[in-house]
Amino acid sequence: MRGVVFDGTQPQVVDDLEVRDPGPGEVLVAIAAAGLCHSDLSVIDGTIPFPTPVVLGHEGAGVVEAVGAGVVHVGPGDPVALSTLANCGACTDCDRGRPTMCRTAIGRPGRPFSRGGAPLFQFASNSAFAERTVVKAVQAVKIPSDIPLTSAALIGCGVLTGVGAVLNRARVDRGESVVVIGTGGIGLNVLQGARIAGASTVVAVDSNPAKEEVARQFGATHFLASAEGVREILPAGADHVFECVGSTALIRQAIDLLDRHGQAILLGMPAATAEASFVPAAMFLDKSILGCRYGSSRPQHDIALYADLYRRGRLLLDELVTETYPVEDFAKAADDAHHGRVARGVLTF
Repeated sequence: MRGVVFDGTQPQVVDDLEVRDPGPGEVLVAIAAAGLCHSDLSVIDGTIPFPTPVVLGHEGAGVVEAVGAGVVHVGPGDPVALSTLANCGACTDCDRGRPTMCRTAIGRPGRPFSRGGAPLFQFASNSAFAERTVVKAVQAVKIPSDIPLTSAALIGCGVLTGVGAVLNRARVDRGESVVVIGTGGIGLNVLQGARIAGASTVVAVDSNPAKEEVARQFGATHFLASAEGVREILPAGADHVFECVGSTALIRQAIDLLDRHGQAILLGMPAATAEASFVPAAMFLDKSILGCRYGSSRPQHDIALYADLYRRGRLLLDELVTETYPVEDFAKAADDAHHGRVARGVLTF
């Protein structure tokens, strides 16, 4: 079968991948569509250290082909969106409703794939850049059949992360102010999360002026090419500032833009060894710096919620898909994503 493999040097599209059958508590999914997220590119450029060779992709949707023993919530033929959380469901964090903090789900990649008899790692417990993948049952969330799979694919990472950061982590309230630094796939979902939450002033900041139209479509009330203009709109500062780029300089800006009791939420992925600085004295005005993993999501709950919001016209999915590419055009899709030409490119099988 086809898939995108990174060998530690370069990614390539291959056609000789194999994947094992699902075991107990697992699901075999035929991938229909998979979004190309910057996290995939970050594995390639080394920003996210990951063992190789690895099958890339982590934002996908498809149709269940087979299930292992004990799986009852989905069955063959069901359309599903996939999450990256292979959480155990039994540890203290899972029991508290914090599956993103499950200690058994982080840093232990499996190897369900093989090529020429040699095993390959699975990226983010998912590997959606393959015609078929095996995931834990908890990662497969049944969705209504009338949602296009090219759109549903984006729920599993970009939407869960961006909208979830607003609703679950920051808990933005009606009438509050929000600044979003970076309007890529994650930033756009933060914007629409702020709109859904009822924020009154939503400032999008991006150095690319071509992104203004889509930023306003997703919920921005203002658009700036630089964060330096934020204080003209919000003289006292913002209630919430989301950094969606992964730049240490922009992290400092996010903190500096906060009003009293404001929150800076860090969503961008800087290099693993990068360090950011700020003035600690400013934090004594009850300001907070919040990390956020995967939108602090509960995928089985949140994916169903976002699917419902989409069907009611409140959550934009189709509009996120700038372009679709056959998997063989991965190099072009990656180049378009790297240069910011697309909100989200989607690979299809």
